[in-house]
Amino acid sequence: MRICSVVCVSTFLLMTTAAYSQDMLPRPGDPEGVGETFSPYAQRQFPTKVLWGDTHLHTSVSVDAGTMNTVGQEDAYRFARGEEITTTHGLRARLSRPLDWLVVSDHAEMYGLMPKLRSGDQQILSQPKGKQWYKELSSGDTNRIFAVAMEIVGSLQKKDPPLKADKIVKDAWREYTALADRYNEPGRFTALVGYEYTTRGGYNLHRNVIFRGDASVANQAVPFSQFDSQNPEDLWKHLAAFEEKTGAEVLAIPHNGNLSNGRMFSVETTDGKPLTREIAALRARMEPLVEVTQIKGDGEAHPMLSPNDEFADYETWDKSNLDGTEAKKPEMLKYEYAREALKTGLKLEKSLGVNPFKFGMIGSTDSHTSMATASEENFFGKHSGVEPEPGRWKHVVIEAPTPEFTIMGWQQAASGYAAVWATENTREAIFDAMKRKETYATTGSRMTVRFFGGWQFDESDTRTRLPARVGYEKGVPMGGDLSDAPEGKAPTFLVAAAKDPYSGNLDRIQIVKGWLDANGETQEKVYNVIWSGERKLGSDGKLPPVGNTVDVESASWSNSIGSPELIGVWKDPDFDPDQSAFYYARVIEIPTPRWTAYEALRFKIKMSEEVPMTTQERAYTSPIWYSPKG
Repeated sequence: MRICSVVCVSTFLLMTTAAYSQDMLPRPGDPEGVGETFSPYAQRQFPTKVLWGDTHLHTSVSVDAGTMNTVGQEDAYRFARGEEITTTHGLRARLSRPLDWLVVSDHAEMYGLMPKLRSGDQQILSQPKGKQWYKELSSGDTNRIFAVAMEIVGSLQKKDPPLKADKIVKDAWREYTALADRYNEPGRFTALVGYEYTTRGGYNLHRNVIFRGDASVANQAVPFSQFDSQNPEDLWKHLAAFEEKTGAEVLAIPHNGNLSNGRMFSVETTDGKPLTREIAALRARMEPLVEVTQIKGDGEAHPMLSPNDEFADYETWDKSNLDGTEAKKPEMLKYEYAREALKTGLKLEKSLGVNPFKFGMIGSTDSHTSMATASEENFFGKHSGVEPEPGRWKHVVIEAPTPEFTIMGWQQAASGYAAVWATENTREAIFDAMKRKETYATTGSRMTVRFFGGWQFDESDTRTRLPARVGYEKGVPMGGDLSDAPEGKAPTFLVAAAKDPYSGNLDRIQIVKGWLDANGETQEKVYNVIWSGERKLGSDGKLPPVGNTVDVESASWSNSIGSPELIGVWKDPDFDPDQSAFYYARVIEIPTPRWTAYEALRFKIKMSEEVPMTTQERAYTSPIWYSPKG
């Protein structure tokens, strides 16, 4: 059953007369219809702000970024706040709109080494390896510099650190936390304290660690690195112990499961042993979110895992592991992608009593340029080795031992951002939104998305300019739980999206369902719930394409197709109250120019036929889970 309404206005902030009147009218039970409840906005307790940020940004402080990037942490904050900065190679850069918050997540391994190495710090030069690296980096010879940069990055894969730098790490960490406190302005801009734990680099089992508190909290430890342990389970134990010791809160966010070659969402421990209830519970506690889209490819779904999903093949990197040393095998894929992991989580919950993969969705950039750029027309790429110039599209980003696994510049995705629904722009409110998974990922577009689940949403709930009010009154938001289905009831979902005013109109909203069937096997289905135009669903449930207005030569498009806004209510037609399930919304834009089209226009170049020139930006909400009785 499909119940929906389409209202084509420019944004949710604009109100039609009828809808506005509806929300201003007194509700039954109000004293004489007025009094203290006259204003529909008074005494609201639910989150009303969608705040845009990046949990995954590297600066010159990271060892790998710092081999090529000279832009520091302070400029990263300035750029995120909307200021103009100068890149490593002298270009002027600025965001179209400021971000609301940022995590500068420099690598824990040898934290702060590169600025000291480049400056010829005596702590570094007193060590033979440090002296050698400094000499090569100062040579002025591009080939020598690149070679030593690769040597430095490669040294981080070893069990022990290449240099003694405990004091450097501690001092650099304290300088960073103090800087974060200085740039943190509650109500205007939030600087969350964090770092990246980078382990088993070739398999990208990396996590971004984020603190709820300020420098006084974060300084009670130094970044936990792979030199402490290469086992992510030890990271979780470390973070849990930190919380117990300090009374503070911290979380971790894994990313790029698509490059883990079957390791990110494994049903075994890191050591290859059967997964225990204790480890599963610890993971669920410490990792409430997963970064599902970024520069190194999209990790929501894969076409081999979801062959009936025509939108599953988006910015796919699936040839090998991260460094191209191991080919990808088909059987690895199910342990790499978020949708499949959510399904696996239902199965593990059945056997273990806990779901280790009960996570929400975010996107982030993983930019190593100090600039959180995820817009197609303003994309500065993965690293500072090659900034925008005519040959960037064919530059090698990751050189693999096997040439077919090498990643070229054009394969980079201009993605993504993290959206959180928070009560205010503060560290505490943003962190709390992450913990309760009231978040969604986008591939760079800043569309506004609401998603609620309950048992009594109906078509009348779409005739409002305040969908959140009815959403919180009658259901739970993204990241929430439904259980114990009322007799004869199926879950209903209220979903609403408004376009990014700087991007394309909306094509459609889909709801992705995953469930555990009567045989204990996982299933999935993608439902087209609400869409633009007069298109009709086919007998197979598929929707005809929205069309394409992109002119590649001029890198332009027309919003003459699609809708500025979509809102609808959907009831699960295949619901079984005895089967565990999850649901999340996916919002798709109309086609717009990809960053490569902008690049071809600006530099007046022609790229090879394999290079895509258009994209369909999208958003993925955190799921809502259903659990049967018992």
